[in-house]
Amino acid sequence: MSLLVIGLSHRSAPIPLLERAALPPEQVAKLVGDAVGTEHVVEAIAVVTCNRLEVYADVTRFHGALTDLSALISAYTEVPAEELNEHLYVHYDNRAAQHLFNVACGLDSMVVGEPQVLGQLRGALANGQAEGTVGRVLNDLAQTALRVGKRAHSETGLDRAGQSLVTAALDLALPLLDGGRPQHAVVVGAGSMSSLAATTLSRMYPGLDLTVVNRTPDRAGRLAEAVGGRALGLDRLAESLAGADLIVSCTGAIGTMITTDTLSATDAASSDTGLSNTASLSDTVSLSNTASSNTAPDTARRRVVVDLALPRDVAPEVGALPGVSLIDLERIADAERVGAARAEQGSVEAVRRIVAEEVAAYDSAQRAATVGPTVTALRGMAAEVVEAELARFDGRVPELDAKTRAEVANTVRRVVDKLLHEPTVRVKQLASDPGGTSYAVALRELFNLDPAAPAAVSRAEVVTGGEDGA
Repeated sequence: MSLLVIGLSHRSAPIPLLERAALPPEQVAKLVGDAVGTEHVVEAIAVVTCNRLEVYADVTRFHGALTDLSALISAYTEVPAEELNEHLYVHYDNRAAQHLFNVACGLDSMVVGEPQVLGQLRGALANGQAEGTVGRVLNDLAQTALRVGKRAHSETGLDRAGQSLVTAALDLALPLLDGGRPQHAVVVGAGSMSSLAATTLSRMYPGLDLTVVNRTPDRAGRLAEAVGGRALGLDRLAESLAGADLIVSCTGAIGTMITTDTLSATDAASSDTGLSNTASLSDTVSLSNTASSNTAPDTARRRVVVDLALPRDVAPEVGALPGVSLIDLERIADAERVGAARAEQGSVEAVRRIVAEEVAAYDSAQRAATVGPTVTALRGMAAEVVEAELARFDGRVPELDAKTRAEVANTVRRVVDKLLHEPTVRVKQLASDPGGTSYAVALRELFNLDPAAPAAVSRAEVVTGGEDGA
């Protein structure tokens, strides 16, 4: 078996293509189920975030599985294969493990170091377990990745270097508001990202006039109660936006939620504020230092709309409305590239060292595990030989009493187990080193072993737990 990952993310594909490739949860589950149904895929999970779609698989053949998985992704996303393949990346075995560890640590995120991806990976594993598409290989890999991600955040300063997608968006949005802070904020959606946005805003601005809008009123109510805001149903979206100067949307819906029509002409209109909706990123960042000196008239009203959804919730035309600035994933990605220097490079390098160490340990453990079936086959063959010889012995000396016969049998088994103990322990140790699996191959050749065949187990193994107890 071999590990394979195929996917696309903000690093390999433009945001518009990622938007087209976005799948609802039920489609992701079907994609993974169909993947396991192909000839060369044994296990599969999908890691889906607002800026990535990746399928991890345990496969029997690389090229066959790659062909099947890329075809499935194209079919489910409805992106033509010739267009999709240009942006797909593929990693195999150790490189696949390294990629997942980087993802779990937040090194591959749009906002380096963001911790939310750990929850998304945990959800992907849980979904795979529930659907029966995850076995030992991917379970071990994902659990290891979760541990590596936690270790990266606890042992380095990565949390100080990185932020969440929400805080990165607010860093861009707040300087664009009058006074550098919102007066009335609206959060559209009640999922994890929207909840983080509402919680972050309520923590930054206690007593903020905050409204939560969601398709399901109960979920909106629970979130609003937690952040001290009010809740409205999606049918009252236009009403909720009427007085808002900051709108954050992340619904996960397929289709645009906020259009130029949604924002009424009266609420969207404002006099010239001196701010261009197409200002450069450096100009945007510098606003944080100049907002207080802006000479826009008191009647001017600035509004900032933040779209964290993929596919997008907000029509791009909204950013062209007078007085309205639109911040979407593309703008956040550009800002993160421009402002990457603010990350603590030492922390990122420390995380990379952790990932390299963990990949080496994972690879060593996987190599050692491949020897297990060979060792079991060797011990099974030895047990069969012992039992056959003891049966012949019983036939040749029928006059022996039961106690003597039992003592002879136990002695023979102990001798065989002791002879096998050191070689089998040693071959497991050797197999953990690069190229060490050749020792298992030599064992199979020397003793004509078939690791896939059921093997007998000696009485000593049952009593002692195997060669380590001999």
